[in-house]
Amino acid sequence: MTKTYFTLFSLAFCFIFSTFESSAQRKDKMETAPLKTAPKLVVGIVVDQMRYDYLTRFWNHYGNDGFKRLVEEGFNCKNNHYNYAPTSTGPGHASVYTGTTPATHGIIGNNWYDKVSDASVYCASDDSYTSVGTSTDAGQMSPHRMTVTTITDELRLHTQMRGKTIAIALKDRGAVLPGGHTANAAYWFDAGKWITSSYYMDQLPKWVQDLNSSNKLAKYKKPWDTLKKMKDYVESGTDNNNYEGLFEGETSPVFPHDLPKLWDENGGYNLLKATPFGNSLTTDFAIEAVDNENLGADAITDFLAVSYSSTDYVGHKYGVNSKEVQDTYLRLDEDLARLFKELDNKVGKNEYTVFLTADHAAIEVPAYLKDQKIPAEYLEWNEMDTEFNQFLEFTFGTTEIIKEFSNYQYFLNHDVIKNLELNTQEVQETIAKELMNYTGVDRTYTAYQMWQNNYTHGIPYILQNGYNQKRSGDVLVVLKPGTISYSKTGSTHGSPQIYDTHVPFLLYGKGVKKGSTVERTEIADIAPTLAVLLGISFPNGATGTPVSQAID
Repeated sequence: MTKTYFTLFSLAFCFIFSTFESSAQRKDKMETAPLKTAPKLVVGIVVDQMRYDYLTRFWNHYGNDGFKRLVEEGFNCKNNHYNYAPTSTGPGHASVYTGTTPATHGIIGNNWYDKVSDASVYCASDDSYTSVGTSTDAGQMSPHRMTVTTITDELRLHTQMRGKTIAIALKDRGAVLPGGHTANAAYWFDAGKWITSSYYMDQLPKWVQDLNSSNKLAKYKKPWDTLKKMKDYVESGTDNNNYEGLFEGETSPVFPHDLPKLWDENGGYNLLKATPFGNSLTTDFAIEAVDNENLGADAITDFLAVSYSSTDYVGHKYGVNSKEVQDTYLRLDEDLARLFKELDNKVGKNEYTVFLTADHAAIEVPAYLKDQKIPAEYLEWNEMDTEFNQFLEFTFGTTEIIKEFSNYQYFLNHDVIKNLELNTQEVQETIAKELMNYTGVDRTYTAYQMWQNNYTHGIPYILQNGYNQKRSGDVLVVLKPGTISYSKTGSTHGSPQIYDTHVPFLLYGKGVKKGSTVERTEIADIAPTLAVLLGISFPNGATGTPVSQAID
């Protein structure tokens, strides 16, 4: 009996001691854990129209220093989604950098009907500023329509404006919105020149002027042929098919695309936007910015926001399944490798942090899906409008009860509703029910539903996150999966369907763990994750949640 008691006492003692020791180790670890990570530079990369499966589909063709470096040495969120609609470029960039959705940040589309001015507005336009670097109005831009701060703003505030933010994209909205309200500079491409707005500066820096006046872009005025042998591009469809668009002057959508021959008829240097060379010249400019702005040169964290826009132009023209899209991603992989090599040399391999995501994904060309016996179709709005207008006349006595149609939302004329002594909620519901009768429409929702309910999952959750009470419409329309209102060639996006929401979120570099997760993450989680990593304030409208598994 005594031996038994002794054994139990020994076990209890060991358990208590080990628990105490483990607790002490945890406490010690907590006390020594750093409050933040301090990279010299954060690099935000947004690839326009990148589906998540472009990582896996083209994996065997990628080199070791681009996408593979991010995946194998960083953290991969495999189940990352946009949690709102419309899934388009302006809202996408705003959501990545604000850590919230259009319901909060206000960028509800690339363009939308503005109820205050009774006119269509563009997400980045601002005629109170002038163009810098061009005589056109292409530089009249600012982030003033975005109503909250970005992660770039918060970093600037945290460093007392000593940390620099430089934003770069071919598209103005791909630079203006990521740069936030406090960027030192945002640059975009127009007619062979890098330009900006007087919102940021009165004249271009000398290094940008020198680059614009140089002949460095001329090397991209060349035929676009495949990077590798076309016979090896087995992950894509045939080169010549009916699902792809054409450049002006082309008779078939096949390689090689003779850019010098097509040059004048397709906008000169703007032609490069719809080729992988647009991504290459973006990379060139980003490297010049690192050099000339001394980004990452000291202990105060800077931010370089780079958006690759050509992938979107190529996707719209040729479609998800095209060899052009595959070639564009293989060339982008080389551009990423080139950028990372420069950052290794100039900032230090373990001294910067990168995230890569997309502003939206894209649908397979419906005409192609139909030929594969997969349900898909095109919605012809003009044909639908004729019948819809007849319904409005019969039901309300006027078509003027509809003020505008924008981003798959009908805006009602509330003055007409008031004059007719109608109930707004009943008008919304009547119109929503009518729209359900049309081919291609999957479901409809009303503004009243968006105001009264708190949706937590599914399509209504996505719509509600995109619904801004001050800016959005009265009746929301969702098309059936596989249905678009677009040309019969090329891919598009914008819907709440999963093919438009599933995009990469890769983290790499200082402060990032190696690994991956299949748990759902959302696009609004990116900025909070960076905020926790950097130890700075969340953007002031942030609704996302940090991805804790990714932070070292």
